[in-house]
Amino acid sequence: MQYSKNEQEHEVNQSLTPSISDAHAERIDRIVDDYKSHILTQLNARDHRETTRSDLLADKVAFFAGSWKFIIIFTLFLTFWMVWNSLTITTALHFDAAPFILLNLILSFTAAFQAPFIIMSQNRQAIRDKHEAVVDFSINYKAELEIDDVQKHLHHLELQVADIHQMLHKLHSKQNEPEKEKS
Repeated sequence: MQYSKNEQEHEVNQSLTPSISDAHAERIDRIVDDYKSHILTQLNARDHRETTRSDLLADKVAFFAGSWKFIIIFTLFLTFWMVWNSLTITTALHFDAAPFILLNLILSFTAAFQAPFIIMSQNRQAIRDKHEAVVDFSINYKAELEIDDVQKHLHHLELQVADIHQMLHKLHSKQNEPEKEKS
């Protein structure tokens, strides 16, 4: 059976690629996991060393201010405030009649107070994200180098297999020549 050069290359690719790719993929996964866990451990340690109490406070305030717990508590507080100061039953106990000027002051204070904490927390997170992006880039770069290396080896193997196949073809045709001459 005669094979064209493209068919030979396709067969070589089909037979060799899965075993090389699987082994190489496992190796890259292991390298990437080890590298990433090592780098992230260092980043976490540095982050822990450099984090001040005020940074932790800003993170906690931002975390709470962005939670459903805060939204529910604040909604209940605002509802209670407006209902208490609007009901005719509690007229004698009203301390902030409509248009709720004291409530507006509290809301303004809360927004002005929370904003710097949230911004500080976001800035710290942006710095951490930047460090992690550098780690991800280096992992991707390292994986790309590994893949290029494997592709070079695979190409070299394909050429060797093609040469072997060509030599076998020549040997086979030389063996068939005496048979043709006898016929």
